[in-house]
Amino acid sequence: MYFAALLARTEDGWEASDTELDDVETLSDLADLAREASPEDDTVLVLIEQEDAWFGVVRIDGEEDPRIYVSDAAAAARSSYGEILLTDELLGREPGDDSDLDALDLDGTEEPDGDSDDDEDGGSADAVPHSPVGDTEILGDLGVSEKELKALDAEDALGAIAEALGASEVLETVR
Repeated sequence: MYFAALLARTEDGWEASDTELDDVETLSDLADLAREASPEDDTVLVLIEQEDAWFGVVRIDGEEDPRIYVSDAAAAARSSYGEILLTDELLGREPGDDSDLDALDLDGTEEPDGDSDDDEDGGSADAVPHSPVGDTEILGDLGVSEKELKALDAEDALGAIAEALGASEVLETVR
C-alpha cells in the first residue's frame, strides 16, 4: 500500500494534496507535478511511503533540480514508485549502467551464497544499498535535521516530518 502527498509552502503555511502517481514515470514527471502545485515557485515536498517498508521525500524549490531522500534504497528499488526516485546519480552510478542486474539470480543457476540481505559487502559494487540514500539535509532548513531524518522509522516518518513542519493537520486531511 502506497501513500503519496504534496505539501506546498505558501504565504499562509502548508497546503496538502494527495496525488496519484499512476501517470508519473520519471523524476522529471514528478517534479513537473510538484511545480504545478505551487504557481509561486515556493517549496513543494512530495512525500511517498510504502507501508512499513520505506519512505521518500522529494523537494522542489522553483526551477531548481529536485532534491531526494530515500530511507531504504533496496526496499524502494523493489517498488515502481521507488524506482522513480532512485536515479543513477542518486545511487552513484553512470547513467544507463544496469550492472546491478547482473548480481541478481534470475535463472537460478548461480551458486547460492546466502541471503542478499547479509551480503552487502560481497555483492556488486553497484548494488542498491539497504540504507538511506540522497540528500540527508533536504529538510534541515525546515526543522528536520539530518540525524532526525535518518532516525525516522518508515511506519510513522511522514507524520513526524509533517509535525516538524507544522503541517500535520493538513497532511491528515489528505491521508
